[in-house]
Amino acid sequence: MKPRMPYFIIAMSLMSLGALCLVALPVLGMFSNTPISELLSLFGDGEVMASIVLTFETALYATLFAVVFGTPLAYILARYDFRGKRLVESMVSIPIMVPHTAAGIALLVVFATGPVGSFMSSLGLDFLGTKAGIALGMAFVSVPFYIDSVKDGFASVDRRIEYVARSLGASPRQVFFQVMLPIAMRSVFTGSLLMWGRGISEFGAVVILAYHPMIAPVLIYERFTSFGLKSSRPVAVLLVALCIIVFILLRIISGLKVGRAENNRH
Repeated sequence: MKPRMPYFIIAMSLMSLGALCLVALPVLGMFSNTPISELLSLFGDGEVMASIVLTFETALYATLFAVVFGTPLAYILARYDFRGKRLVESMVSIPIMVPHTAAGIALLVVFATGPVGSFMSSLGLDFLGTKAGIALGMAFVSVPFYIDSVKDGFASVDRRIEYVARSLGASPRQVFFQVMLPIAMRSVFTGSLLMWGRGISEFGAVVILAYHPMIAPVLIYERFTSFGLKSSRPVAVLLVALCIIVFILLRIISGLKVGRAENNRH
């Protein structure tokens, strides 16, 4: 006789529908109200295609920056205790709490009009109205997602593995690259995916630094304010569809790599 499902689980499942509906209904509504012909016509719209390519490209630059500079910070926060650690962790989380338009103003003041901006400009790196500025805005608001994910990945590694590697003569650099990083690689990938996705969706910080060239969220906003819902909705649907496709493909690739790694260990 099949055991009955506990009433608590039934209640929790029904309550979960609220969260699922919150996410699914707007997305399904966008797709159901947009004819395929309108989506296909966008592939011939040079402005739309250029904005989508620019969005994906600059979000990738922001993510690569986090992988290079955020991974060491995540490792230190996960494996070491030091004075001021709580302050550093709080600073990493600040972009999550700050309104993104305010974040854009802060970035503008420091990297475009302040001494730092003047110094960077002397080196040939300008952030106002450039790809670098777009990537900077994306990186600022999304880097906490990467660091938190990778930090959890490093923290989950059994310290005995690290101690064994050190006892066998491995240097700290070898422990990091040959032991810790491979074990935490799934967290690195997940954090990168979260950050890249968050970068793609950014609007507030980017529009302050670089209204032009337009990324897709800015283009959607401009078309909505200038021409209304009918003009902006197909662009939004196309961007969402492309993000979903890319995310599914990356998840599949990630699953295959993890499966191979586990088979190799066995």
